[in-house]
Order: sequence, then structure tokens, then C-alpha cells
Amino acid sequence: MAPPPPLPNTAGEMMSPDFTALQKNLLVSEAMRRIRSLGKRGPLYYVYVTDETGRLEGVLAMRDLVLGDPNAPIESVMLKEVVSVPLGAERETIVEIASRYHYLTIPVVDSERRLLGIIRYVDVMRAAEEEASEDIQKIFGAGGDEAATSPVFFAVKKRLPWLYVNLATAFLAAAVVGLFENTIARITALAVFLPVVAGQGGNAGAQTLGVVIRGLALGEIEKKLARRVIWKETCLGVFNGVSVGIVTAAIGYFWEGNPYFGLVIGLAMIVNMAIACVSGAGIPMLMRALGWDPAQSSSIILTTITDVVGFFSFLGLATLFQHLLI
Repeated sequence: MAPPPPLPNTAGEMMSPDFTALQKNLLVSEAMRRIRSLGKRGPLYYVYVTDETGRLEGVLAMRDLVLGDPNAPIESVMLKEVVSVPLGAERETIVEIASRYHYLTIPVVDSERRLLGIIRYVDVMRAAEEEASEDIQKIFGAGGDEAATSPVFFAVKKRLPWLYVNLATAFLAAAVVGLFENTIARITALAVFLPVVAGQGGNAGAQTLGVVIRGLALGEIEKKLARRVIWKETCLGVFNGVSVGIVTAAIGYFWEGNPYFGLVIGLAMIVNMAIACVSGAGIPMLMRALGWDPAQSSSIILTTITDVVGFFSFLGLATLFQHLLI
């Protein structure tokens, strides 16, 4: 009975059966003779060492092999700490391991740790490009497996559910604006600056979102570093918010000729950009902690937060200080 086909986007699909392995009971001199003969067939990246049943035991460094005692078994000169991946390892995990260690090949093993094949670094990098392109599509609510030439109904199936989600979140932001209809009716200039506050928050959050999703994909952000990253993005959001807020406040002052109007929009900008950066870092980390794909429509969730917080902070402050703005 033939073995089942490997699952897509896993180590089983990516691996090549073309590898070099020697049994650990071979002498160094015997191993050298075999390697010389095998090396003529093509590039020889690593020589792995297995036991009699094919279980991965180690890997040979050429320097240790050349300098080793010719009459000693290769087990005595092999490196026993070998980074490997299981047959069912997902593409994202393989990319993370390859980015961390930069090995030319990564061995693939089964549940009994028997050596099945290798994944070459060039194939991992190709997979990383595919993973990155899928993440970009998922961030904006498109299917990760959708291509530019995909059938119309396939694309509709992937995109339409997230468009409904986006529609719902848009009405949520509209509801926030509706809470302050009376304030906007009294101070019509508020309507002009609403998209400025929300848009700047969205841009700041998108910057953070892109950096954090990349860090998660490459394994740069471990669990213990999550708080540190969020704190860094909070500080960044406050600093950028103050910088942009000062400029926005000056524009608001000259626009309306009222310093309090400038103060209101400047403070709203600081609040929204700080929350945007915290959200841009926290959303993908939370989704990863819950076992979800951190790239899956994170942008839609982030946009909702920045719109709601931006509208509420700006209009809320304007309502609080409206006696100074009229």
C-alpha cells in the first residue's frame, strides 16, 4: 500500500530525498572514502549520521572528520545536536527555523526520528516569499491561497465574508460619530478633521502591524519578548503622536483661529496614534496566542480600532471643551 501523499505546505511536500547519510559505526577512514565518491555526484552540503534503523543521530563537520583519528568511529567526531523538523511541520515553522539557524539544509524526520529527507535553504527562502505574499493578502481580508488568475467565484468566497465584517465595523465607527451629532452640528469644522485623526492613527498602526507580523513570521518575537515589543511600540506611538500632534494642533489653530481647537485635535492625535501602535502590536500577538493566523485580516480589526478611538477621542474632547470652541 502506497503511503499517503504529504500534506500541502508541510515539510513532507518540501523535502528532497536526495541526501547523504552514513551509519555511525563506520570508521573515519571509511567515511572519508565514501564521501569522496559521493562528492562527485553533485554539491555535498552536510553528511548526516544514522543508526542501523535509519534514526538520525548526528551530523559530520568536515573539519572534525579530516582531523579525526582514521581508526575511530565517526560517532566519536560527529555533532550530536542536530536541528530537524518533523514530517508534518508547517511551512511557517520551517521558515522560522531556517531564519534562526541559516543552515544550508534541514533534515526531515518521522515520529521515530528516522531520516526521510532534507529541505534545502533555497527552497525555504522560496517558501518564505510565498508565506509573505499570503500574509499580505490575509492582512487585507483576501484568501492566502488566492491568485490573480483565480476564478471569480473562488475570489468571492474568500473575500466577501471579510467585506461583511468590514461593513459591520464601519457602521460601528459611524455609530460613534452619531453619538456626537449635536457637537458636529455646532462646530462644523470637526467634520473636516475627522478623517485626519483616523487616517493618521490607521497609518501608524499599519506600520507597527507590518513590523510585528514580520517578526512573528521570522520567529524574532518570542513569547517572553511580547511585553517588551508592546512597550516599545507604545513609546513609539506616544513620541510620534506628540510630534504629529504638535503640527496638527498648529494647523488646527490657524484653520479655525482658535487655540483650543488646535489643542483638541492635537490631544486626539496623540491618543489615537498611541492606541494605534499598541493595537498594531497587540492584535497579531493575541491572534497567535489564540492559535489563529496573526495575518488574517488584522488590518480590518486595526482600522476599526483606530477609527473608533480616533472619532471618540476627537469628538469627545470637542464636546468636553465645546464652550471654548464656539
